[in-house]
Amino acid sequence: MERSMRVAFPLVVFAVASLCYGMADAAVVRSPPTNLKWHYYKISNTCRDAEEYVRHQVKLFWDSDRSITAKLLRLVYTDCFVTGCDASILLDEGPNPEKKAAQNRGLGGFVAIDKIKYVLESRCPGKVSCADILHLATRDAVHLAGGPSYPVLTGRKDSSTSDAASVDLPSPSISLQELLVYFRSRNLNEVHMTTLLGAHTLGRTHCSYIVDRLYNYAGTGKPDPSMSATLLESLRKLCPPRKKGQPDPLVYLNPESGSNYNFTESYYRRILSNDAVLGVDQQLLNGNNTKQITEEFAAGFEDFRKNFAAAMYQMGNFKVLTGNQGEIRKNCRYANK
Repeated sequence: MERSMRVAFPLVVFAVASLCYGMADAAVVRSPPTNLKWHYYKISNTCRDAEEYVRHQVKLFWDSDRSITAKLLRLVYTDCFVTGCDASILLDEGPNPEKKAAQNRGLGGFVAIDKIKYVLESRCPGKVSCADILHLATRDAVHLAGGPSYPVLTGRKDSSTSDAASVDLPSPSISLQELLVYFRSRNLNEVHMTTLLGAHTLGRTHCSYIVDRLYNYAGTGKPDPSMSATLLESLRKLCPPRKKGQPDPLVYLNPESGSNYNFTESYYRRILSNDAVLGVDQQLLNGNNTKQITEEFAAGFEDFRKNFAAAMYQMGNFKVLTGNQGEIRKNCRYANK
């Protein structure tokens, strides 16, 4: 997740079942909310080509700026992990909306969502929710970057409120056990957590999120001993000691992906080499199950690809609004009047 940036459906049943593999706490796929459907806009005949419109616009953005994948991934995570997948992160309304929370500094991708919404409103006014647009666009951007193209169920509605006080996103220096508790509170297990952190295979983070690892780990006045000497040297050059008011540079979470924003399993190989940029990523080696999953994903892209699809599906169903619970915003930044 870039920090500058930070299945009622017979055809999908077999695909989702194959996304799980036989290890402890394997990726469990829960049944979707009953009002979400695969190709909802087509089967309901409300906007038959909605997904094609989204896909075309995402391709235009990706062709001009590949960082759109990392931006959308972070955007969809920060939306779902707070009040649920309700597009509240997109709202500008209110004295202090979610996007203004300190944890959401550097969020991007809003312009892309605005453009996609504009196109859909011109073709199917008032039919396609901002929440669905966000999930469809993220899926298409991930696929363009080399990741899986997974089924996204649609039929979500949008919330009409957003409050920064509700944002409780975890710190990048959170402990592994604390992070697991956090993910479990979102109906995501150990495999889901380890898999979704793999989004850090692309994107950037601010130096302020890693400076403690470089100079004063856990208040010791020394660097994080779990970081390789090579990575420590390179990151210290990019992130010198910073005083208040000085710039906060950005560094790539995965230099192997870098400005190409390629979605690969190299993130997990870097963890095994003690080359993870974020402390929370390196901690995956501290748990027996998370270490085993990391080793399996590092050994080949296919396991990571399949489990990422399952984890994104699972996360996308968290606390969705359907039916009369929400609205379909005409503008993703503002609730309907």
